[in-house]
Amino acid sequence: MRDVTIVYEGLDRVDGSARFGFGSTKSLSSVSGPIEVRPTLENPAQATLDIQIRPLAAIAGTDSKALATTLKSIFSPSLFLSHHPRTLVQIVGQALCGTDSGSGLGSVGRGWNASLTASLVNATTAAFVNAGSVPMKGVVCAVSVGRLQSEDGRATLILDPEEAELPWLAGSGCFAFLFSAVLPASPLSSADVPPCSLLWTNYTTAAPFDVSELSRARELAEKGARQAWQKMKESVAWLENSSAPPIKAEVKTEDEEPAGGMDVDVDDEKVEI
Repeated sequence: MRDVTIVYEGLDRVDGSARFGFGSTKSLSSVSGPIEVRPTLENPAQATLDIQIRPLAAIAGTDSKALATTLKSIFSPSLFLSHHPRTLVQIVGQALCGTDSGSGLGSVGRGWNASLTASLVNATTAAFVNAGSVPMKGVVCAVSVGRLQSEDGRATLILDPEEAELPWLAGSGCFAFLFSAVLPASPLSSADVPPCSLLWTNYTTAAPFDVSELSRARELAEKGARQAWQKMKESVAWLENSSAPPIKAEVKTEDEEPAGGMDVDVDDEKVEI
């Protein structure tokens, strides 16, 4: 798998934002909410989840709207939307690369490839973690798996295919997993990573494939998703350590001379800020 980069952008007027990348395949996502919702979108039972996907260039086409619907089906089971009824949770995703295959270029491109879709899913998860305003059932991590067809007809599965490998792929797909401590343990579970379950995949190939190949692709994707989860955990630790320290107030008695600043009288003492 390519190098994973996670950056918490700190965008203005949103509750959380993050940039996630597999190598040069990068996406940016922001989360706002719970916020006020328009009466036409109000749901008395739970918060309304609104997702907008923006390509790198041109305008959002049918591929971006289809991807927004996919993300809604991925993140709806991972959020406690019923905790904030009659509100809105808004996600805005942005492609930060125009790949050689045309993915992420909107109406002038060829849709969103599996790697770019996985980076957008992970960027959205990191934005939710950065916001901390929407309760989550678990952490969603996604990776892509490609299928290379050899000359003898055998299929070789590769994790997170690079841009140069996309034209040679006979199939590919994105796998999204939900990591949560309340899920039952799987054969690949470890003490460092919580159990996970498959939420969604769009794995397709040009030639027919059997159940065993799909199972091998799922196992390979789960190993990659665990690596992405580890990177996200490390980024959260860095985010906590980089937070600004709280402002401290120094208390001085009357017989001490203030060094300067604003003085406030409180019960025969001076508080210097």
